[in-house]
Amino acid sequence: MDTVLDHTSMYRLPWTLPDNAITWLEPTSSCNLYCDGCYRKNDPNGHKPLEEVRKELEVFRRLRKTDGVSIAGGDPLTHPEIEKIVAMVAEMGQKPIINTNGLALTMDKLKALKKAGVVGFTFHIDSGQNRPHMKGKTEAELNELRLSYARMLADVGDISCAFNATVYEHTLQNVPEILAWGQEHIDIVHILVFIAYRAAPVYKGYDYMVGGRKVDMSPVAYAIQEDRKTSIMSTDIVAEIRKRYPDFMPSAYLNGTERPDHFKWLLTMRIGTKERIYGYAGPKFMEMGQSLHHLFRGSYLAYTTPKTLSRAKSMLLLSPVDHGLAKTASAYLHGLLRSPGQLFKRLHMQSVMIIQPADFMENGALSMCDGCPDITVYDGKLVWSCRMEELIHFGDWVRPVIAQPDHS
Repeated sequence: MDTVLDHTSMYRLPWTLPDNAITWLEPTSSCNLYCDGCYRKNDPNGHKPLEEVRKELEVFRRLRKTDGVSIAGGDPLTHPEIEKIVAMVAEMGQKPIINTNGLALTMDKLKALKKAGVVGFTFHIDSGQNRPHMKGKTEAELNELRLSYARMLADVGDISCAFNATVYEHTLQNVPEILAWGQEHIDIVHILVFIAYRAAPVYKGYDYMVGGRKVDMSPVAYAIQEDRKTSIMSTDIVAEIRKRYPDFMPSAYLNGTERPDHFKWLLTMRIGTKERIYGYAGPKFMEMGQSLHHLFRGSYLAYTTPKTLSRAKSMLLLSPVDHGLAKTASAYLHGLLRSPGQLFKRLHMQSVMIIQPADFMENGALSMCDGCPDITVYDGKLVWSCRMEELIHFGDWVRPVIAQPDHS
């Protein structure tokens, strides 16, 4: 039975092109690791000079309100001046978030980045990577590596810790296991992100056009020629999670440009301890958080501090206006009656984000994330980071069209 989520019962995140919680900065296209499904071609000489990075940040500041800047690539830790880039973002009043595979992170580097103003890290770790000494590791076996990075950040203190993993057909079943691991370390792991695998199938009955010109997609990093499943949906991931957490309930989303009922970014905020998840925040809580942050800070909220996330008990005071928090508070109080000692344990909040990237529609249209948080800069313009290779190779966006039969 298919999992059905009603988008009208959730909070549609208010993010738009000019007013968004997050912006995507790529100071380098150089990377020290190959990841299956990567959207960027590795360029060992791809480091941008600081002046170019500054110009891109100025474009963001001129065209787009934002709370946090995801510093990505490539792998940004390979950039020789990454500390200066982090400081540059922080000086502009935005939260620098490093998106990395973690290979180049040392304790000395981490302390230097903290001094420069880093607010958070998102570590990409999954079994589709070609990690040294980690080949063939399962998602469960990789939890030990994830934990080593979470502990590094916790030792330095006051840094948001997130992990993302690409979900393939053969790893979909492992998602609940990663989520259970996240619960076990809910005090130091603040965000878990699952990204459904997507690619551009070269031989799938479509031609790829730029203007009136047919182009060869094979040089593009996210083009594939083999037959692989590229249609895992956010709801498929929810269905898998509910096998272990039957009451798992997302409360906020971004829709697709072609389908308003598609969940391109699906956000859940769960509340609990290492031993038990008591419940989930509802849509009104999400709405209040976004609206109040925008009212008082001028931007929608992307990242909050670990200290705030460890104060979930105080958030339960909002139960009268949010049904999700009301159910959570009720479960928590019943739990206290059975085990009063739980009163002395901290309640934590932990975000779970599910991302469903660009979708091919039957007519060849591409459904993108409406209000995309991963917009970046190319040639002075705001563009989708996940499709920038098309601009690099062809100078414009590629449009898939249904291939016509050859009558020659």
